[in-house]
Amino acid sequence: MAVILTSFSPPTQHVTTPPLLPFSSACVLSTRRTQQPTKAFAVPRRNAVALILSSYAFSEVCLHNIAFAQPSVGFREYIDTFDGYSFRYPQNWIQVRGAGADIFFRDPFVLDENLSVEFSSPSSSRYKSIQDLGPPQEAGEKVLKQYLTEFMSTRLGVRRESNILSTSSRVADDGKLYYQVEVNIKSFANTNELAVMPQDRVTRLEWDRRYLSVLGVENSRLYELRLQTPESVFVEEENDLRQVMDSFRVNKVGA
Repeated sequence: MAVILTSFSPPTQHVTTPPLLPFSSACVLSTRRTQQPTKAFAVPRRNAVALILSSYAFSEVCLHNIAFAQPSVGFREYIDTFDGYSFRYPQNWIQVRGAGADIFFRDPFVLDENLSVEFSSPSSSRYKSIQDLGPPQEAGEKVLKQYLTEFMSTRLGVRRESNILSTSSRVADDGKLYYQVEVNIKSFANTNELAVMPQDRVTRLEWDRRYLSVLGVENSRLYELRLQTPESVFVEEENDLRQVMDSFRVNKVGA
């Protein structure tokens, strides 16, 4: 797989995790960094966490440059020239290998927030255009069905609630038509699924997530960019997540 990573941050901020320096040097370096204006990845919440962690570290050992106390800055671009797709992702997200998708990145602060890309095989089905899926609403129903199939659980007392929040289509600057689908899925489970009496089986909310998919067709393949985020943080990060969605492109690959 030929992959190109392009940073959208200033050259001086390209290295996201600087090496540890001696005590005095670390204090000076961190002080200089805090004076540089940066655009954090959508989060009053993240800024607060970073401030608390960095303030604690300074009071203890003045290690402002520890990785988890650094807010993210801007986006990077991931380009897969072999499989034919590209997208931008938050600079501080990390790649996770062996996650089952062609590529997988996640937020190091919120582990339930991530993105992945998957695509079909031309040997199993050949797509001519995204409209082979039908109109956006019909495509949304297929996407939701696929999600529910993947999240199927054999545990007793597990119940899933889901609904399609929106479906849409757009023509990007590459002239190609893309579908966008947003769904919400909630998972409920009993606190004591083996209890004999119904009153002892109390249902609780396990998780509440939003899933955002962008679908495109090229190279006789159906491509899907997936974004997953907890509903509790979606509002404050919506702008950045939509930038990721809007950046997704499918590209022609050589024979």
